[in-house]
Amino acid sequence: MEEWVGYKWHEYVTRQALGEFPEHAVYLKDEARSLGVLFRAFGGDPALSLVTAEPRHFRLRRRFLHKLAGTHRKFELAWRDEQNLRLPEKVARFPSKQLNRDLYIWLAALAASPVPGSSDWFTGNQSLVQSVIARWPGLENVYQRLVRQTLRWRPDPENLPEKEAAREQAIRQALVHPGSVNTLPTASTDPWPVIVWLYPALEQSTASGQVTGDDDNQSSPGGLAKKNKRRQAERVDAFDRDQGLMIFRLESLFSWTDFIPVDRAGDDTDEEDAEAVADDMDMISVSRDRKETSSSIKFDLDLPSEEHDDLRLGPGIHLPEWDWRSQSYRDAFCCVQPMLAKDVVPAELPEDLRRPAKRLQRQFSALKPLKQWQKRQVDGDELDLDACLEREVQNRRGQGVIDQKLFQRCQQNQRDLACLVLADASLSTETYINNHQRVIDIARDGLQLLSEALQASRDPFALFAFSSRRRDHVRFHHLKSFDEAYTSTIRGRIQALEPGFYTRMGAAIRQSIKLLQTRHEHQKILLLLTDGKPNDLDIYEGRYGVEDTRMAVQEAHKAGITPFCVTIDDEASDYLPYVFGSNNYVVIRDPAQLPLQLPKLYLNLTQ
Repeated sequence: MEEWVGYKWHEYVTRQALGEFPEHAVYLKDEARSLGVLFRAFGGDPALSLVTAEPRHFRLRRRFLHKLAGTHRKFELAWRDEQNLRLPEKVARFPSKQLNRDLYIWLAALAASPVPGSSDWFTGNQSLVQSVIARWPGLENVYQRLVRQTLRWRPDPENLPEKEAAREQAIRQALVHPGSVNTLPTASTDPWPVIVWLYPALEQSTASGQVTGDDDNQSSPGGLAKKNKRRQAERVDAFDRDQGLMIFRLESLFSWTDFIPVDRAGDDTDEEDAEAVADDMDMISVSRDRKETSSSIKFDLDLPSEEHDDLRLGPGIHLPEWDWRSQSYRDAFCCVQPMLAKDVVPAELPEDLRRPAKRLQRQFSALKPLKQWQKRQVDGDELDLDACLEREVQNRRGQGVIDQKLFQRCQQNQRDLACLVLADASLSTETYINNHQRVIDIARDGLQLLSEALQASRDPFALFAFSSRRRDHVRFHHLKSFDEAYTSTIRGRIQALEPGFYTRMGAAIRQSIKLLQTRHEHQKILLLLTDGKPNDLDIYEGRYGVEDTRMAVQEAHKAGITPFCVTIDDEASDYLPYVFGSNNYVVIRDPAQLPLQLPKLYLNLTQ
């Protein structure tokens, strides 16, 4: 009973201190799709990702109720950098859902505008507001409504000391009449957050644990889902586990910030509330202590020995990579290594795929080349009896001009196209769907059913898969070339395909372009199957990987190749329109339907 009363008391005090309206809350996860469309419609950078902003710490003059509830120390505010637009996870500041939603819309419009010339946060935001209202006059009423509600939430200048009151008056004046205040008075505390403005990007330094080198930047394999919210951290010396029972100083027993040794490299933990604990901590201390888990991580990520690895076909192919920061190519930056599965056992089509395969074969057999007779030819395979009869009639009538085209020729009406299917075989495809089937299993079924269909239509096709571990080892798995027949050996290679490593998508696309350029067919299709964003262990993460993949797609278009992406990534709509274009991708909402949907997508592409 005491715990229940204490919990209810804490809930009541916190709600009163926050001054929010939880019944009118609007969440970013529900608005993200429409906000992304609006952000790009306002002229925002289409390469930016829409993610959650982490809380910022403020040294404010808090009221007694704020101190009692422990609130108003951290605030989620909007800001942007070169890779992301970060917005609050939840907006419940205003007494209506429409106003809270309007705040998201206003912040998206503000972030979509060009960066103001002034580097000062105070004057720069005023210029930004003026620019947005000048470009989109319809947003002025939205802004004024938000300002009126914001002023009610801000502290009253009459209750503040002189310097803080002068600063608050200046902020209020700047909100109501943007551009009317040039300087912000200083005070000993931080100004109350302005929720309708953009804040500077958080500093990225070595103290925050951000490492850009090849060895220490451990990203998620194959585009595994990651939390978007970042947290403040600092580098410390390795935690000494042998220092005895007293692992903290007694005088810091009741401090607000605890020192907790968390092994970042370990995945297995019994702490169910570890994420909540991390949210409550002001600073997370990160050390390089990996004595116990480094061997297991290295076992998972390092390349297998040649004895247990697939066969390498040649020394490797060096390809360029696009660096969006310098807007230039890095020549011979990546090494694509063609691989062939070793000791493959020829296999037949699995039993559960035989019935849909027969149905697809009947459907696709209608596309195979048909014989057609071309009549009235100067030469050909046989005499054209109709033409000969007509000539005899003309001859007997004594007509002067007699048609000499008396033959007919047989030709096959052949579809002039070639298709290369490129499958993502990164470690993320190890993920289970519906707790019984892996993504890689679904992809293999899709490759086999599509191959059975294309075999019936006699369209030339090739099958490859890819994964990567840094730029110097992009694995390009050879499943079937254009010149190989689809046999039980090819089925064995498909069934032997296993996931591993990461997703350096740009290099794999460029190698596929080189293979398609050797074909003489008029229509060339590059069909990409993937389950996530491009990423790798080194710098190939975030916007860098997206921009390189986008440039590789543009190279395919310039080469006369039609690239098309098929994905099961729920978040693909955030970045695939920018990478492939709005009409060159499709998201399969139910991954289990991929094997049956793939041949249908191919028909739509080629008809």
